[in-house]
Amino acid sequence: NILSIEHIGVAVKNMEGISSIFSDVLGLEFSGSEEVTDQKVITDIYQVDDSKLEFLKATTKDSPLARFIDKKGCGMHHIAFLVDHLQPALDYLQEQGIHLIDKKPRIGAEGLSIAFIHPKSTSGILVELCEKN
Repeated sequence: NILSIEHIGVAVKNMEGISSIFSDVLGLEFSGSEEVTDQKVITDIYQVDDSKLEFLKATTKDSPLARFIDKKGCGMHHIAFLVDHLQPALDYLQEQGIHLIDKKPRIGAEGLSIAFIHPKSTSGILVELCEKN
């Protein structure tokens, strides 16, 4: 079951100016910054009611995010949905023939269990599923 939109991931080349726009001008609450080493990104997270905006900056030139920016530019990278039970959701999607990037959950930003659905199965949109631990 999808419970809510957990966050929208936005790819950026740098974090300069993000806070002055989203926090100072738009009034969103800055939740924190975190490096997710296995994904080679730094995240800056802003709270939007029950959802979040997650700005992603690559930490290496060969990271998946850096390749995304080289190919598509800055902008929306993915949409993340909060699910009640991640592994059963992944099993169900596989049974439906959905192509997964992650067949097993891994740990992402904020300690969430996460897994990605391949954009080939979602009309070109990268979808992340998240479960709170």
